[in-house]
Amino acid sequence: MTLEIALVFGILLVALLLLVSERVRMDVVALMVLGSLAICGLVTPQAAVAGFSNAAVIAVWATFILSDGLTRTGISDLISRLILRLAGRHEVSMIFVIMIAAGSLSAFMSNIGVAALMLPVVVDISRRTRLPASRLLMPLAYATLLGGMTTMIGTPPNLLISEALSANGFAPFQLFDFTPLGVILLCAGTLFIALVGRLWLPKVKTEIGRRKRSQRNLRKQYGLHTRSIEMRIAEESILVGKTLAQSRIGSAAGLIVMALGRDNSAELMPSRQTVLQAGDKLVVQGQLDRFTEFRHWSELVIEREAPVLQSLVAGHVAIIEVGVAEDSPLVDQLFSHSEFRERYSANLLAVRRGDMVRRENLPNVPIRANDVLLLQTELDNVERLAHFNDFSGYRAVNQSELADVYRLQEHVFVVRVPRESALAGGLLKRSRFGDAFDFHLLGLFRDGKLIILPPADVPLVGGDLLLIQGREEDLDALRGLQELEIDTENAAVINALEGDRLALTEATLDPRSNLIGKPLPELNLRDKYGLELVAVWRNGEPIRLNLHKLVMKLGDALLLLGPREKLRLLENDSDYLLLTPLGQRPQDTSKAPIAGAIIAAVVVSVLSGWLPIHIAAVIGATLMVLARCLTMDEAYRAIDWRAIFLIAGMLPLGVAMEQSGAARLLAEATLSLLGPLGIWWVIAGLFLVTSFATIVIPTAAVVVLMSPIVISVTTDFGVAPHAAMMAVAMAASSSFTSPISHPANLLVMGPGGYRFADYLKIGLPLTLLIFALTMLVLPLFWPAVPI
Repeated sequence: MTLEIALVFGILLVALLLLVSERVRMDVVALMVLGSLAICGLVTPQAAVAGFSNAAVIAVWATFILSDGLTRTGISDLISRLILRLAGRHEVSMIFVIMIAAGSLSAFMSNIGVAALMLPVVVDISRRTRLPASRLLMPLAYATLLGGMTTMIGTPPNLLISEALSANGFAPFQLFDFTPLGVILLCAGTLFIALVGRLWLPKVKTEIGRRKRSQRNLRKQYGLHTRSIEMRIAEESILVGKTLAQSRIGSAAGLIVMALGRDNSAELMPSRQTVLQAGDKLVVQGQLDRFTEFRHWSELVIEREAPVLQSLVAGHVAIIEVGVAEDSPLVDQLFSHSEFRERYSANLLAVRRGDMVRRENLPNVPIRANDVLLLQTELDNVERLAHFNDFSGYRAVNQSELADVYRLQEHVFVVRVPRESALAGGLLKRSRFGDAFDFHLLGLFRDGKLIILPPADVPLVGGDLLLIQGREEDLDALRGLQELEIDTENAAVINALEGDRLALTEATLDPRSNLIGKPLPELNLRDKYGLELVAVWRNGEPIRLNLHKLVMKLGDALLLLGPREKLRLLENDSDYLLLTPLGQRPQDTSKAPIAGAIIAAVVVSVLSGWLPIHIAAVIGATLMVLARCLTMDEAYRAIDWRAIFLIAGMLPLGVAMEQSGAARLLAEATLSLLGPLGIWWVIAGLFLVTSFATIVIPTAAVVVLMSPIVISVTTDFGVAPHAAMMAVAMAASSSFTSPISHPANLLVMGPGGYRFADYLKIGLPLTLLIFALTMLVLPLFWPAVPI
């Protein structure tokens, strides 16, 4: 093994580990590979960036625009009506028609584009026919993958396979060379799922009927056991003149402010910037345990400020800065004050990121690499923190830095737990008291003894005195909440969810959304749309608590609450796909014939040999914009730039594998193992390796890595590579066995209520069926002919 081969394998191994662990975004991994290959001299600088001008890459991004053009011209409405007319209300026929429709669209549109287009359609069909969505959505995802097998533009791996043939001096595949085998696999897969596979589909009953009933069923599905209460702002309340956000009425106890009544009028879902006035009535809704927690806080007695005690405690604690290491498990995590104190025996006072210092609402701030954390801890704990691998060094901070850099102006005061309080017996770590008001617990007085920075597992006892450090405005928020006049018996307070103006709706993130991977608070739904996120459906279960700690994932279903007119605003936000109808106006389909004609022109120009596929696709995308099927801004958003950078960045690795001899080395190992059995055994092995790799590695990256190996193997065997490359293309699209195998699988996971095992139960038999049929039919269309 030469040094060049060793370097290529080393870069390949690191890239695979990063892709599997998902510690680094896949497009960033691809750029790291590109840079490493150029630095090590394994490819020339020109070859390193040649992927961005590669014909297959150009065809891929142009196809994304063509696909979005079809979507925005209202083709979903036409499909919905067609499916209902053809399939009726029977499950077998419904699955069959949905899969054939989705598979046919995937022949000319991107897989994920078709999945995003059809998802609301299928959910709406599920609602109309009363078939559980879980019986239809997984077949939809699998149909988009099967349909992508049928043409060269159906999926990026097919384009990459064809381009690899051309780059190595072989005749590339044409647009419909994939069709004979692909159509057979599509039909066989559809029949298998409609007749056999559906028996293993879960029966998650998310179907709903009339409007009011749909609201009840959504609440039942997500486990929302809520009630309403009315709160009144007292005449002399400290909250008068403060905004709703400053009052902490909603955020402190995890409650939702449904309406604000003032001067015989009511404002639904008031803005957080609404200024409160004396006599305002607030209708607040939430889970019963949150109301109970809210009432318990009102029992706390604020005794006094305690500057003397602050001086006493100051002699036992230190304030230090620590850096967050690049590989720290803290990166991208959210911590409550109690969780952080339990883990590190320290209070988190502030987060410094460059010139920005964050002191408020720290439990909602995701920690980033190279952040500087301001910690307060006992003197004996400083050395322990210094040796934590989570941190990169520490230093003491003096009082002038606290004032000038961090601008900490906190007071120390005493809060007493009444003797008969219901808070007695609860653990400190289970109380949201610190998170709700940004308070830091410095000490606890009990039986004449002072406990400095008490552990989080210490239970509260009636009569305890809590030494709390916090800002004056946070203390005012607690006082203001204690001054609220609460009425739980007011007959005028009706359940807002049963009214006509407020509604619940489900939505999921579009697979091309930039919100994927961001902390949930960054969605900013309340300020942007006046909506409240009530729950998230993930991995087959609803999540209702600690939503601020969640990081958004593809496939999450979001349950949103708000006025109907504001919920409809999400229709125009390309980051979201609405799953629950709100009486939307029918989409304008007047430009659908134009979009269809453009797609037909692209196909004809390629079939006639007049234009290569990448040029035809670019011209078609341009015509879509000129015909106003979509705007140029929408065209940019339609492109999955992560996929583009992944492909362009990984292509040089395929070149390096070929030029260094790494591909030949792997080819020789393959031949020594399977070669004596014959070329078709070799092709079968390549299919299985590719299919297995797609479970954890993006399909485009798998094809880029497998192409040079396939060409080396078949060349050494003395046969044309077309049969083996076709097998690898089919294997790359057989990503059925897990939700992470393909974005289309992830997209339907939340709305369908699926679990990981559901994909394995159906995906594994389907993969084996596609493998068997491919090896049986492939020799008929693509025999292994000698070179």
